[in-house]
Amino acid sequence: MPTQKLYAGAKLRELRSRMSLTQKSFAEKLGVSLPYLNQMENNNRPISTSVVLGLAQEFGFDVTELQSGDEARLVSDMREALADPVFTGPAPGLADLRLAASNAPTLARAFLDLHAAYRQNHERLASLDEALGREDARIRPSPWEEVRDFFHYCDNYIDAVDRSAERFASQRKPGESMSDAAIRTLTAHKITTILSDTPTIRQFDPETRTLHISRHASPATQTFQLLLQVALITQAPLLTATLDLARFQSDEARSIAEVGMANYFAGAALMPYETFLQAAQNTRHDLEILATRFGASLEQVAHRLSTLQRPGAKGIPFFFVRVDPAGTITKRHSATTLQFARYGGACPLWNVHRAFETPGRFLRQLAETPDGVRYFCLARDVSKSGGAYSLPVRRYAIGLGCEVKHAPALVYADHMDINATSAYAPIGISCRICERRNCHQRSVPPLERHLRVDPNKRGILPYQLDD
Repeated sequence: MPTQKLYAGAKLRELRSRMSLTQKSFAEKLGVSLPYLNQMENNNRPISTSVVLGLAQEFGFDVTELQSGDEARLVSDMREALADPVFTGPAPGLADLRLAASNAPTLARAFLDLHAAYRQNHERLASLDEALGREDARIRPSPWEEVRDFFHYCDNYIDAVDRSAERFASQRKPGESMSDAAIRTLTAHKITTILSDTPTIRQFDPETRTLHISRHASPATQTFQLLLQVALITQAPLLTATLDLARFQSDEARSIAEVGMANYFAGAALMPYETFLQAAQNTRHDLEILATRFGASLEQVAHRLSTLQRPGAKGIPFFFVRVDPAGTITKRHSATTLQFARYGGACPLWNVHRAFETPGRFLRQLAETPDGVRYFCLARDVSKSGGAYSLPVRRYAIGLGCEVKHAPALVYADHMDINATSAYAPIGISCRICERRNCHQRSVPPLERHLRVDPNKRGILPYQLDD
């Protein structure tokens, strides 16, 4: 079978810019001519084997990053944005979108930012007059969406924060639990930790230096919240530096990202990278064993598995999502080629929606997306008690999965016939960009298809799709 050609001009340009090298100097270090480098940077030629070796030997570059999922994410996000009815003309073809994502990723992201700003403006017309009356009025992306995209395009892996959390975990005393280590650290910073009956999970009073943790929360949640507070107290300079580099457009987005990075630190400290990666491989990614071993919840373990993307020591590329009973995606990340709808819910044929019907059970599914890629999918409900009879139960389901080629490394895939074509359920991303013709769960027609309506004929759908 011929080797697939590798085009990664944007990554080459990014690396050269990071090293502050001219094209001439970069070409000399890689042992290629200046015209040849120029052609590779503009995707007119694939990256040669000698250049791949040069990147690894000369710069210590993790060449697996040349095949990162940024291009697939951008293509998926642009296709979904172009499904918006505001675009009335013919949609660009898939080849054009891939060309834009590989050759002009900055322009592609600018397009997505513009579309997100349009959507936000459209959804807030009721307050437009007030906004236009202010001197500082300008359209900004939703802070939540801005932070979500930041983590999305970082592969949900923040190296400096991850390694700092790993160092913190390594400093535990013999036999000391992670919660005790966190309390000891907070005590050293003159912070008193109190288990209280308040329904608030965590509350810190800077004036009295008192941290209240709800005694009604699960032990895993209590430990996680203690570590989150450790991050906010002890890692402030690191978090600030990372936030400065991200250049968020609003104070709200920066505040959300700060909490997000503190959460990241907490998860990385609870499940230190190298130790957790080794345990995941040894247990064949058994979520329950890992949860017990590291004192974490199933959701925390699943989320952590999706972050194991350290250059030179990567785990299986997983996707991870959390959905609510309405089908809305409340958390999402994908280190695979599978991307999720930026707006709206996930495909109803996906097993994560059935997890609410079978509480306490893992659901397995073999699925195939319209591009022909096959996945192993795992889903389970993760209901969260409020801690008292009068407090509401929060109901979620989590989905974790990977390309089927990694399935043998997962205990959950045992005894599944991954070679049988009939075993794979057809799933998509969003109905507007899904090209399946006879999906019985389709909610709206695909954007790139013309419809035919025959009043004398009714099939699965009330219309037919032209080729």
